[in-house]
Amino acid sequence: MRAWMAIIGLACAFAAQAAPKVAVTDLAYQAQVEEYIHTVNAQSSGQAGMYHASGQSSYSEFESLNSYIEQTELRKFGGDIKGEILKTGMFQLVQGRPYTADAKEDVYDVIRRIKNGAFKGADYVLFGTLSDIDFQQDINSLDHTDSYSAVLGLTVVADFSLINTRTYEITSAFTAMGEGQDTKLVKGQDRRVTLNRPRVVRDVSKALGEDVAQQLAEQLGGSLPGQPKAPRGRDNLPPDEPARVLN
Repeated sequence: MRAWMAIIGLACAFAAQAAPKVAVTDLAYQAQVEEYIHTVNAQSSGQAGMYHASGQSSYSEFESLNSYIEQTELRKFGGDIKGEILKTGMFQLVQGRPYTADAKEDVYDVIRRIKNGAFKGADYVLFGTLSDIDFQQDINSLDHTDSYSAVLGLTVVADFSLINTRTYEITSAFTAMGEGQDTKLVKGQDRRVTLNRPRVVRDVSKALGEDVAQQLAEQLGGSLPGQPKAPRGRDNLPPDEPARVLN
């Protein structure tokens, strides 16, 4: 009997220390899309006789420019965000349901998405929205040489909120940024240079994930690998501080 009580006690202790489960969304954003439509309809009909021909013809042309807002999620940067969060040991991760074009909810209405079961099994949702994404490509001549440098840079800025799926409280909120660039030195007049866009995206994704994990650790009392680590589990989440609630 005592042995069973000890096993139960250990199981309860392990459960108390289990890290909370978090679903990480891809970065939500919306963009204005313009659609140009141009149609031409021409028809002709007639009869031909021995000495003459008669007929009818019609012609119509339609042109329009439609503008609408498209909502979706940017899926390029989620992997590194999840990976860096796992390294902190503060959370377990669960997979949420991605947002799709035929979804009934607004991509920014994370509360409705939670209520509709998009993040089953999650104690918290880390909801990210894209604030800014900027690709820059420059060619710069180097003084007193016949060489120049070609630079491709990318900056991504996103806002994040950690939301309790039961109370809808915002437990943590911050803005994170990732930057990366590829630079090549070219001599002579040949400016046909190919810059490594995939590597730039990879570097930005890595930097963004590190910034997200760093800020979560700072706000929730955890730590990053190689630094003193707070106890795992729900104690990392402030239990009594005034909560900000999403409507």
